[in-house]
Amino acid sequence: MYRQTIIAISLILCVLGARAEDSIKVSAADLQALIQRVERLEQRDSVSQQVGSQEVLTSTPTNAERQEPRRGRFRIGGYGEVTAKHCWYSNNYLRYGKNPEKYANDHYGEFDLPHVVIYMGYDFGKGWSVGTEIEFEHGGTESAIEIEEEEGGEYEQEVERGGEVALEQFWLQKAFNRYAIIRAGMQVIPVGGLNAHHESTEYFGVYRNEGEFTIIPSTWHEVALSFMGSTPNGWHYQAMFLPGLDSDRFNRKNWIKPGAGSPYEFKLANVFAGAARVDYTGVPGLRLSLSGYCGNSFRNTLSKSNSELDASAYKDVKGTVTIGGFDFAYKGHGFVTRGSFLYGHLSDAAAITQYNISMRKGSVSSKQWVASDALAAGIEAGYDFFSLNKKLVEKKQAFYLFARYDYYDSMFRYDNQPTDMYAWCGRHRAAVGINYFPIKQIGVKAEFSYGILKHGTRADGTKGKLYNDEPQFAVGIVYAGFYQL
Repeated sequence: MYRQTIIAISLILCVLGARAEDSIKVSAADLQALIQRVERLEQRDSVSQQVGSQEVLTSTPTNAERQEPRRGRFRIGGYGEVTAKHCWYSNNYLRYGKNPEKYANDHYGEFDLPHVVIYMGYDFGKGWSVGTEIEFEHGGTESAIEIEEEEGGEYEQEVERGGEVALEQFWLQKAFNRYAIIRAGMQVIPVGGLNAHHESTEYFGVYRNEGEFTIIPSTWHEVALSFMGSTPNGWHYQAMFLPGLDSDRFNRKNWIKPGAGSPYEFKLANVFAGAARVDYTGVPGLRLSLSGYCGNSFRNTLSKSNSELDASAYKDVKGTVTIGGFDFAYKGHGFVTRGSFLYGHLSDAAAITQYNISMRKGSVSSKQWVASDALAAGIEAGYDFFSLNKKLVEKKQAFYLFARYDYYDSMFRYDNQPTDMYAWCGRHRAAVGINYFPIKQIGVKAEFSYGILKHGTRADGTKGKLYNDEPQFAVGIVYAGFYQL
């Protein structure tokens, strides 16, 4: 296309030059140099198109693209969500207690900024590059010093907004070639479909998929050393070495999720772990992925149990966390389908529970039971009705009607407790909704979901529904975009 355009313009200039008094002369050498420059542009575009064809599902960059930024380019971007929801169930922390019927008619609403992320990266050349992400969760944090007139004019510091600000990524990497890239620093642990594809435009729901988001960290980031690469036929791989999780912060609702990161100014590394992910994108529109994690977690803490003197009781406890996952995505003929399955096992779960419950007052432990096994499975499918209209396709607009189903249980298996004590930790969830994209980077979402809690044996010995179901309506405006300058 470039060549034909330049040649046509050159011919017009020659004709006009022949007719003008001060003629514009274009020599054969000039024209040849111009054509050679166009050929170089076409070759560059051809490479860009080949890389772009690996972007199966989103307008945001793939992991492979982030790993291999273009030389001499500054990349900036980010993603985020503005959300609102109304829930026809209680948010009281006792709603899963002995008398859940007491809260059956409660409801509440929320406005939120779940995630606002700023990404910046730069390619220094010769294979060296850097990447950073700063995340503001739930609007970040704010505090102020105020004079309290009601308290004798005393100065008082108040927290005005809850939330978190975190350095989600900061890494340096060396790319030797497409097959071998080494990265070190704070980076995302790509276990599960959600961690690897967590940008706002890469899932249909207003909020992140509930199953994986509940039982493992999201977005899971640690200081790690990783080796990664890709092949021309669509294989992408990544292996990581990182510090282990902290078992003292595991709990019943979120399984091992609270054990990531650190409550201290540094990350303890008394134990270590490994993570890996393999993606296949060799078939147009299809991605198939396997991921896993394995590492010990016990004693990765500064806190001590009150029964620490009984060292023999815990000498063989390792708390090995093993997670395996499969996820996929397909886009074609107006359809988008995504799904994932994640299963995890914690060895010595009963001993870790006993150890955590006996931790001294003021420790970081929640002092709760933790399961030996947890799982999360989900699938979603949507159809783009704008794909039926050629003009809307040319404008790159989309309107999806979607449905999603999840099942997850953070206490799927556990020892030494009544069978139905933590039945509320497992549930089915069904959702339907819409996604409208006026442009590729902006989405407007709405969904109605229904959380179906388990049946089981009540305290009086009868069988039936143990807890209230959880219907919810949510809307959101999301953004995800990455640009090179």
